[in-house]
Amino acid sequence: MIRVEGLTRRFGDRVAVEGLTFEVREGEIVALLGPNGAGKTTTVRMLACLISPTSGRAWVGGHEVHAEPEAIRAIVGILTETPGLYRRLSARQNLRFFAELYGIQDARDRIEKYLRFFGLWERRDEPVATYSKGMRQKLALARALLHEPRVLLLDEPTAGLDPESARSVREFIAGLKGERRAVLLCTHNLPEAERLCDRILLLRTRLIAQGTPEELKRRLFGTRVVIELANPRPGIDAELRLPVVKSAELAGARLYVEVSDPHRDNPALVRRLVELGAEIVSVREEETTLEDVYHELMGDTDAQG
Repeated sequence: MIRVEGLTRRFGDRVAVEGLTFEVREGEIVALLGPNGAGKTTTVRMLACLISPTSGRAWVGGHEVHAEPEAIRAIVGILTETPGLYRRLSARQNLRFFAELYGIQDARDRIEKYLRFFGLWERRDEPVATYSKGMRQKLALARALLHEPRVLLLDEPTAGLDPESARSVREFIAGLKGERRAVLLCTHNLPEAERLCDRILLLRTRLIAQGTPEELKRRLFGTRVVIELANPRPGIDAELRLPVVKSAELAGARLYVEVSDPHRDNPALVRRLVELGAEIVSVREEETTLEDVYHELMGDTDAQG
């Protein structure tokens, strides 16, 4: 649904995005992560035909960016960092205006559907200027979804929402996979990206890494088993000597052992430790998160932008 090849955008002497290549397939949710100024918003704006690439090519739904902007706008729903709503108009008037732009036939039913979904129906005729930040965010999401787009470009979709509303939005986004839509999601909420997304793209002007959350975690940290010992003995880590053991380190009462497949390798590991006289309290796989991956690759930079 989205195909990007060598996409580059410069603003004068400043390179915002350089040589970006990736795909987002039908029914897939992909997160674009990176610090402020990494090029996430610039990438979204190019894919939505709001700005032109300096070089490289991109296709959305089979249509080439800026060669077929009208065709792309018809199948893309976009949520930008700023809602861009008409504050003097009501929620219903805002959505009616955009429904006319998209030529939506069942506009009344569609507007009611999304206003009810986002909990705005009771205040549908009040000016948007009276809405809270979270309410405006939900209305902007309703606008992005109004024409039932095949591709969604979402920049911080849960920003400013209360926990209950944010959960509803996340559940809605997760459900889009079943509708075979393609979603490119920019978020600073790393646990949200890990829960929702099939693949992760880490961007800092250039693409730093990409893969599923599990692939990225294993690529950077491997798979380590943490074994709690009741009688830790110095040197026991060096005595393991098993083909399945890639490395072993004893730290206090904990033995950290890197293996390829814990489910397959743990029985042999436990047997060897018992042979060595170890008293095992517990065995578990070490947990790493997408946040660990992000900070390993990006340092201490902020995940936003």
